Amino acid sequence: MSSSNCIFCKIVNKSSPADIKFENDEILIFKDIKPAAIHHYLSIPKEHIANVNSLNSPEHKGLLDRLLAEGKKAVEDQGGDVNDLRLGFHLPPFNTVGHLHLHVISPASSMGLMHRIMFKPHTLWFSSVEQIYERLEKIIEINNKL
Repeated sequence: MSSSNCIFCKIVNKSSPADIKFENDEILIFKDIKPAAIHHYLSIPKEHIANVNSLNSPEHKGLLDRLLAEGKKAVEDQGGDVNDLRLGFHLPPFNTVGHLHLHVISPASSMGLMHRIMFKPHTLWFSSVEQIYERLEKIIEINNKL
C-alpha cells in the first residue's frame, strides 16, 4: 500500500527521481538529498509504513533486519567504510518524511557538528537501530501476553 502524497512512495513508484543504490521486492535504498556524509543512504520498505511507532510485530523485526543488512551492503558496495557507520531513525515529530526510513551514514566520523547533533543516538529525536529493536521486542512481548 502506498500513500499518494508521500515522496518516498513516489520514489518507490518511480514517479519521483532518486539516486537508487539498491532495490528488491521489499526494500529500496537511495542517496539522501541532504547528505550528512559521502555515503548517506535511506533504506526504506516499499510498503508505506508511517514511522517507527508503527512497528509492532515479529514481521517488522524481520523487516528491520533486512533494512539494516541491505543498508550496510549498499555502503560497502559503494566503497564506504562499514566500520564507521551511523545507523538510526528520526523519531516523531522530528522525522521529516512520514515513511519509515533508516539512515545509513558513512563515514560517521566525517559528519559536521550540526549533523552529529541531528543524528545523535539516544536523544529525543534520533534512535539507534538497537534502541528500536529493544522497543519492538517489548511491544511484541506485550502483544503476546494479550
